[in-house]
Amino acid sequence: MSSSKTHRRVRAFVDYFGPLVFLLAFLVTRDVVKATAGLVVGSAIALIVGFVHEKRIAPMPLVAGGAALVFGALTLIFKDPRFIYVKPTVINLGFAGFLLGGMAIKRNPLKALLGEAFRLPDHAWRTLTLRYGIFFLCVAGLNEIVWRTQPEALWVAFRFPGLQILALAFSFAQIPLMMKYHEDDPAPPPTE
Repeated sequence: MSSSKTHRRVRAFVDYFGPLVFLLAFLVTRDVVKATAGLVVGSAIALIVGFVHEKRIAPMPLVAGGAALVFGALTLIFKDPRFIYVKPTVINLGFAGFLLGGMAIKRNPLKALLGEAFRLPDHAWRTLTLRYGIFFLCVAGLNEIVWRTQPEALWVAFRFPGLQILALAFSFAQIPLMMKYHEDDPAPPPTE
């Protein structure tokens, strides 16, 4: 197996193992507090695997996994599912604040994170950053509505895989903007 395939599989494991264990534990126990123990253990395992494989922990899995550990521990200590319910709200508000706050001080955090992968003009990066910032605000609000008004089982399905599907659909919706403004690498100067 190529190292690229292995890397992608490890990244997927790091990103989704904790939430998947949470979902499976909830399906077995029908109890969010008990399922949170699965999230904590799954997130810890995922972070360890990511660190062993890459010799570092990438920023996004570190934030998501670290939040799962903190909010999960609070849920387990206090036996109160509200901590795990608000985790997506806090994380998404944090991402929105990071992106929109960066724009407010004339920085572009999304370009700093992804500028190596995509070459876009600054105005396209600003548009993309604004869209993602608003998306994260909307997801935070949607999480609050779902956990406060819907049955526990629906919130669990919304949490995983619902939020991942929503994020994937939103990201695919950004492809036309990225394709429109994508800058090809300039041709190298001729050599003789």
